[in-house]
Amino acid sequence: MTGVIERLRNSGPAAAGLIVLALVLLFKWIDPAPLERLRLQVFDAYQVYHPRDPALGQGVTVVDIDEKSIAEIGQWPWPRTDIATLTRRLGEAGAAAVVFDIVFSEPDRTSPDAIAARYQNTEGGEVLLAALSGLPGNDEVLAQSFAEVPVVTGYFFLEQGEAGREVEPKASFTVKGSLPTRKVPQYGPALLPLPILEEASQGVGFVTLDGDADGIVRRVPLVALQDGVPVPSLTLEAVRVAREAASPNLLTSDGSGETLASPGAAVAVTLDDIAIPVNDAGEMWVHFPAEREDELLPAWRIVTGDMAAGELRAQVYGRIVFVGGSAEGLQDLVSTPLDPSVGGVTAHAAAAEQILAGHFLERPDWASGLELMLLVVLAGGLAFVLPRLGAAKGALAATVGISGVAALSWFSFTRANYLLDPTYPVLGIVAVYTVQTVAAFYREERQRSYIRSAFDRYLSPELVRQIAADPGKLELGGEERDMSVLMCDIRGFSRISERYKPNEVIDFLIDFLTPMSDLLMARRATLDKYIGDAILAFWNAPLDDPDHHRNAARAALEMLAKTEELNRTMPGQEGVIWPGEVKIGIGINSGLCCVGNMGSRQRLSYSLIGDTVNMASRLEGLTKQYGVPIIVGSSLAAELQGFALLEVDRVRVVGRDAPETIFALMGDEQLAARERFQDLATSHSAMLAAYRAQDWDAAQSALDGGGPDYSELGIAGLRDLFATRISNLRASPPGAGWDGVFQATEK
Repeated sequence: MTGVIERLRNSGPAAAGLIVLALVLLFKWIDPAPLERLRLQVFDAYQVYHPRDPALGQGVTVVDIDEKSIAEIGQWPWPRTDIATLTRRLGEAGAAAVVFDIVFSEPDRTSPDAIAARYQNTEGGEVLLAALSGLPGNDEVLAQSFAEVPVVTGYFFLEQGEAGREVEPKASFTVKGSLPTRKVPQYGPALLPLPILEEASQGVGFVTLDGDADGIVRRVPLVALQDGVPVPSLTLEAVRVAREAASPNLLTSDGSGETLASPGAAVAVTLDDIAIPVNDAGEMWVHFPAEREDELLPAWRIVTGDMAAGELRAQVYGRIVFVGGSAEGLQDLVSTPLDPSVGGVTAHAAAAEQILAGHFLERPDWASGLELMLLVVLAGGLAFVLPRLGAAKGALAATVGISGVAALSWFSFTRANYLLDPTYPVLGIVAVYTVQTVAAFYREERQRSYIRSAFDRYLSPELVRQIAADPGKLELGGEERDMSVLMCDIRGFSRISERYKPNEVIDFLIDFLTPMSDLLMARRATLDKYIGDAILAFWNAPLDDPDHHRNAARAALEMLAKTEELNRTMPGQEGVIWPGEVKIGIGINSGLCCVGNMGSRQRLSYSLIGDTVNMASRLEGLTKQYGVPIIVGSSLAAELQGFALLEVDRVRVVGRDAPETIFALMGDEQLAARERFQDLATSHSAMLAAYRAQDWDAAQSALDGGGPDYSELGIAGLRDLFATRISNLRASPPGAGWDGVFQATEK
């Protein structure tokens, strides 16, 4: 049983933990959308609690076409002359670049020529046409302003099959390595600004911002592919134009010497001396700053002249100025980790700020390997040690592991701007701990069930409950213990069996053995077996019982009293078979025994063997010869101080060479204190001394002196036995070599 329980204890939870770890590794390889979203939300939380320092964004300003600007100037789209005014004022204020997160793809409907064409066939149309024909078109006015100021315009990519144009980058990419076609998005036609505006601009970049599956923009693309040609984003063009930089360079994995990414994956975009880390899709992680209202300049104040030239210069001089809208009607709102609804222009601006400041969030190519190592080491280690640590220490170990992973991820973000994903290591630790805890609970329940099934027929319910609650108290297998062993047998059972039918004998045994078993288990006994009418019980296994000697003695006395009670109450009861006056004999011995599961490979039984057990059986047999109901061995008698014990004889039992001093257990401490018992003990001791000295007259005299006491205490048979022996030995003296030991010839 030790091996069975040990296997249940150790193998199940560890195996369950490793299976869970394998499943988590599979999830990491697949990276399902819910776990990817969880990882991104962790990174969002980092940004919420540790946004980028606004001081790093001094090189960028946003001109916001907000709701008030729409109210002040009018419905969007505004006349291009207003946009031209805005552009010129920003240029005059010293803006390093004016970047429009707006696509001027259609002619201005408020241009003079457009108005004249609309009204040329109406009354007075000729006059209106003549008045307007000499005025420049609004698009020309805007193009002229673009030519005077470093301007970057934007464009959208269209769906395949839609009408559009090919992009002609102002500064073409150079690519170092294989073209990154694996994950960098590839597009078809584009919705570009009017040719006149595109030509006047110093830069042109795509404004497409695709959020993640949850709609949140966390990364800004720097490069895309159109028909196999790399083209820059609005953000990258803004920085290039502002810095008057050379053409950008796209670095891919096989061109950079990176080994942990597959060939052709985007690694970085360089712009002169700035190296911008990007992911495989050519996107830059954006570390959004804490909100600063003063960074947003309302467009209406610039267009209408409400903002003085000096104030405007203080806000935009030397800076990149992004122009875009947060008004709902412009439909350019996005969600970021810090704001559920903000103008898309702010994402471009935040990315440009990072590039200028050289402040980058990076998920290095070794991050996934480190996360995998943490997952295997921490979750795998927990799977092996948790069964040995237990629930409390295991919870502490899991908490330390989770805290360590979370701290590493947090400090990597705040100190090194690295994005290390704690979700899979934490998920692995939590999953292993949870499953192993459940497995341990299931294991414990199986163990308790096994223990209950193994011991509920041997032990009292209370002892079974204790063992089930704390299996550590139980040591199974063959082990040596100091134990007390009791053997009880019904006198004359063969005659009883002869008188009754088999089913009636069984009914009688049930009526007799049930209360006897209850008494034994109440005294913490383990019931070994029933051998016909006999009961074999023992103490001090499987649970420790420091008082097993006295518990065995009291149980024997209670069994004797219970038998007398049954003899009084059972006869005459309807349906009860009770064969008159039932007598029992009990032998008890104590000493070393080997106890544990014994039997064959097919069937085991929790039992014990040893000389102590054999001696208990012989003592039970001697009760018939000596006429006393309970006989105990010398080792047990030595532990029963205060009990009413009477030395009976020195006997050499069948199958044993060494003689044993045997004692009659007459009663408990109350009987031992009675004067009549003390008188009997004195006279009987004197009789034994004279008997062993072969002084037959003195032995007979002492025996006669205690005669009434023998009868009163129910052991007249013992007196008669010694009277017969004394008479026989007087007639045939044993000789000088006689040691006073009686040689038993029956079991």
